[in-house]
Amino acid sequence: TNIKWLKQALWAPSIIEKEDNYYLFFGANDIQRPGRDSYDPNNDVNHFGGIGVAVAEQPGGPYADYLGKPLISEFYNDAQPIDQFVFKDTDGTYYFFYGGWSHCNLGILNDDFTGFVPWEDGNLFKEITPEGYVEGPFMFLRNGIYYFMWSEGGWTNGSYKVAYAMADKATGPYKKIGTILQSKDGDIATGAGHHSVIKKPGSDEYIMVYHRRPIPNQDRDHRVTCMDVMEFNADGTIKPIKMTFEGVVADTSKK
Repeated sequence: TNIKWLKQALWAPSIIEKEDNYYLFFGANDIQRPGRDSYDPNNDVNHFGGIGVAVAEQPGGPYADYLGKPLISEFYNDAQPIDQFVFKDTDGTYYFFYGGWSHCNLGILNDDFTGFVPWEDGNLFKEITPEGYVEGPFMFLRNGIYYFMWSEGGWTNGSYKVAYAMADKATGPYKKIGTILQSKDGDIATGAGHHSVIKKPGSDEYIMVYHRRPIPNQDRDHRVTCMDVMEFNADGTIKPIKMTFEGVVADTSKK
């Protein structure tokens, strides 16, 4: 894919299908805001970027830049435009969760995914930051309950973890329940977080996909993608995720 405005780093992909096309939302260039310690006036790469969109006819691509520019390149509610996730609600609304720097915003994508539908107050985004939120928002729906999830701590160390809240609507209010994935002393890995959730079709089986830093190798950028089973209690709350070496065993049986 040729993204002309992409100069450095593409990460946190979120893909969704609509009308036989596949839209891949991504973060690029690690844009920084003037006034923050991380802002380098001599690094032009970090002066422009944000969240982009690419489109393809197949989930595996090839993808083409959809807009020729970022979908979001500004700092609404002081949220860094990264870590986006698109959630399609039962009424066909496409909700757009995103945000780094401990701020999470929620928007509504327009019909052609070129922009956003303003909220009733005229703003494009409303801040929905839960306590402890850092980045990596995610949402899924199960048995009428909306699960709003995110990462806490720092991805560069062992404090990274996943927490969640429950709600009756995608827009909240959200009731924080607690942490369900975190590293422990002597555990398999550190830095477990920035996850997604997948559901086995035709079942009530769920899997959490996330990254972690293997022990003893704790180099900051040595992260591997893992999959572990996610289970629920009778009241709908999520049981703590047990990190394993084996992960999820593939079902190779013929149907």
